[in-house]
Amino acid sequence: MRSDVLHPASLSVDYERYLSFVPAAPTEAAVLFDLVVGASSIYGGSWLEGAGAVWAENQALDWLRGLVGMPDTAGGVFVPGGTMGNLSAMVAARDDAAHRLAEEGKSRPDRWAFIASKQTHSSVASMAAVMDADVIKVDVDDDYRLTGTEVAAALDEHGDRVAAVITTAGTTNLGIIDDLAGIGQVCRDRGVWMHVDGAYGGAALASPRSRPLFDGIECADSFIVDPHKWLFAPFDCCALLYREPDAARRSHAQEAGYLAFLDAWGDWNPSDFAVHLTRRSRGLPFWFSLAVHGTQAYANAIDITMDLAVYAAQQVDEAEHLTLTMDPVLSVVVFERIGWDAQQYQDWSEKVMHEGTAFVVPSRHDGEPVYRFCFVNPRTTHADIDTIIERLTYL
Repeated sequence: MRSDVLHPASLSVDYERYLSFVPAAPTEAAVLFDLVVGASSIYGGSWLEGAGAVWAENQALDWLRGLVGMPDTAGGVFVPGGTMGNLSAMVAARDDAAHRLAEEGKSRPDRWAFIASKQTHSSVASMAAVMDADVIKVDVDDDYRLTGTEVAAALDEHGDRVAAVITTAGTTNLGIIDDLAGIGQVCRDRGVWMHVDGAYGGAALASPRSRPLFDGIECADSFIVDPHKWLFAPFDCCALLYREPDAARRSHAQEAGYLAFLDAWGDWNPSDFAVHLTRRSRGLPFWFSLAVHGTQAYANAIDITMDLAVYAAQQVDEAEHLTLTMDPVLSVVVFERIGWDAQQYQDWSEKVMHEGTAFVVPSRHDGEPVYRFCFVNPRTTHADIDTIIERLTYL
């Protein structure tokens, strides 16, 4: 059955030449422990029912907390993906803003808004729509970054409508990191919640070499990163952290007669920190992989993939048939195929996919078709990159 149906109809995202979207490259240890989680029938929503699992997940979250630079009292939960992480943080931010306005004797706005850039992930607009809120898209600088100056101007214009500023630490399309230090200072001065979407790029915090790129991220009131992207965990797994977990608990903790018993057993029920109740202990495979390999191995793997991006950018820049769009910031390389229109981009991608040569799909930048490599797999080689670039010489 598998060879006739499942295998031909599926793509393996950990294939070394799968460079589209944001792939995955789970370690064997993480995959193995995902089997353990699935076979163990552990409920991960309460301390009473899953204290051991919750404790282990919290150890992994605490490692991430330290990388971000949040205080020791920060904490959070693992949720299915970045979309759910963004929604949960946005809800907590909105409620915190409402609480602040009430303390100041002000009424809530008729319609809440979130400040974000035009490069922000599509989930932010989608989740704002779920919340019946607006997203105020502000201009970016010449390097496609949201800046403190633009955020300050937007806050001056929109004032108490703003529930939070949504920043990005590694945009999906280009790998851009916003001006976190400048925005963080503005948000602290104005008392506005700062959320950092690091679903893809936040993983690079694990590398001391890359950590300075994220200066200012310690100002975050909430932060997400997807270990199933660049931190070598299986789908699905997003780590969501709050500077003040109690603010999230006020928004998300559910109350019901049958749930009251849980409150007598510890004060850390993961279900209290996001838009969910029932939850799988999805952070355990990530925790187990960290325990098996150690954090230095994670730093080394991040450095390898960053170096792959540098090599790919050099090869693209030297190729006569390609044009490099911009120097990579993280592990995303964006480039144009000279002389091809959008249909030719599409045709080439379909051909090499069916050949089994690679999985590289077109994207768009500034309205034009581009190709995009996203490196998260340290098993990808220079030879893999060379093969793809050579194959781009013809349809």
